[in-house]
Amino acid sequence: MVSYKVTRATGTVELGSWDKGQWQSAKPLDIALFMGAKPEHIPRTQAKVLYDDQAVYVAFRVEDNYVRAIASHQGSVCRDSCVEFFFIPSQQKDKGYFNLEMNCGGTMLFHFQLVPRQAAIPISDDLCKKIEVYHQLPEKIDPEIAQPTTWIVAYKLPVSILKEYAPVADPAPGVKWLANFYKCADATSHPHWLTWAKVNKPKPDFHVPESYAELVFD
Repeated sequence: MVSYKVTRATGTVELGSWDKGQWQSAKPLDIALFMGAKPEHIPRTQAKVLYDDQAVYVAFRVEDNYVRAIASHQGSVCRDSCVEFFFIPSQQKDKGYFNLEMNCGGTMLFHFQLVPRQAAIPISDDLCKKIEVYHQLPEKIDPEIAQPTTWIVAYKLPVSILKEYAPVADPAPGVKWLANFYKCADATSHPHWLTWAKVNKPKPDFHVPESYAELVFD
């Protein structure tokens, strides 16, 4: 099984510093497996994860083309140039999962689901406001940017938010969560559906918790 080691931050995490400061110690993972037919455009997509006593920090870096962002908060960001973190904050697969999806402009959809694609529970606006977000590009991009564009989004996700919805194994050395990372762009001129851990589905579907791999806190 594929796994990823989550490095503990020993100081302040600057969200926009992909390869500087605390992020230097975090190894990038590659979101490179495609779902469905092989797309014409496969943007190089990487993610990094850090943690401390209060939060998990997630950063994505995408070498992209055909970049678009029009969705609003809790809207269909998956139709834009989008990166996604689906996870169970423990190894209790029957307790539901979170999907935090973010387009290149930093707009998010954040849900909790007990059953895939059934009765999704949006994380409350008050709790979403506690998530610190970094993004390089404007919130709205329309028409899409057709030339090569590298973009980064990152966020600080307080663990306390997760405890409002599900059991949480507090990040600490040896603790394991289950997760997958995705890249998509459903309604751009060059759609694609990319994953970190392999998903055994013939058609694109990210709501597959049985395919999650391990995040191992160091």
